[in-house]
Amino acid sequence: MGNDKIINVESQPEVQKSTGETSLNNNKGIIQIINSLWEKLRTYEKLFRILCNLSIIIISILVTLSIFIFILYILPVLQEMTSGQKMEITNDQELKQDAVYKKQISLLTKDIQRLTRKYNAYTSGQSYIVINTTDNRFFLYRNKKLIREGFCSSGSYTLLQTEGDRQWIFKTPKGKYWIQGKTTNPVWKKPDWAFVEEGLPIPPKDDFSRYEYGVLGDYALAIGDGYLIHGTIYKRFLGMPVTHGCVRLNDEDLEVIFNTLSIGSKVYIF
Repeated sequence: MGNDKIINVESQPEVQKSTGETSLNNNKGIIQIINSLWEKLRTYEKLFRILCNLSIIIISILVTLSIFIFILYILPVLQEMTSGQKMEITNDQELKQDAVYKKQISLLTKDIQRLTRKYNAYTSGQSYIVINTTDNRFFLYRNKKLIREGFCSSGSYTLLQTEGDRQWIFKTPKGKYWIQGKTTNPVWKKPDWAFVEEGLPIPPKDDFSRYEYGVLGDYALAIGDGYLIHGTIYKRFLGMPVTHGCVRLNDEDLEVIFNTLSIGSKVYIF
């Protein structure tokens, strides 16, 4: 009997210890569940905020579009419906007799006549060519009708300077010009800058090394100051600003232009 009492007394703390551990484990599980739920709630909250922001943006866009459509399309219709009147061109005799009106009409008529004369002067019945140095394109006209267009090459607008004071800017001149000469199988007489550009000594003016054959194509049209409309062996560069000032064309376009334009035909370069 004495031994039984001792066993009961010693075993009771073990039971209490086991019960405490179970309770602690249960509390940890509850805390983990609560933390998990809290994280999910925070995630849902973020998603909800994003959806709210997107909704606000979409609603703002729709409202802006609605206002734009209303102002652009619906409002003019409503104004016309409420006014009950439509805009019409009237032939008011009283207006025509007004001194201010008559003066304005007279000035407009004079401007139209002046511009018509100017247009006719630039676009006569003769053939002429227009050269666009920005897009490097040409437009050939005959009897005021466009008969051919295509690519060309114009001045590169680069600067070449010697060690001294001499310098050249390779640009195509702009303005109103005319054909001053026509040549078949032209020969290029190389100017001083051609030798400077190649790093060669400048020869005398009539030296044989200045003459180069076959580089200007089959035809050349002079427009003054040494500038030519001619062919090229560098056809891959057509459409780009790469020349030393002359206007280059391919063989087919050059032949048509040479046969269409005559001495005195106008050349407009812009």
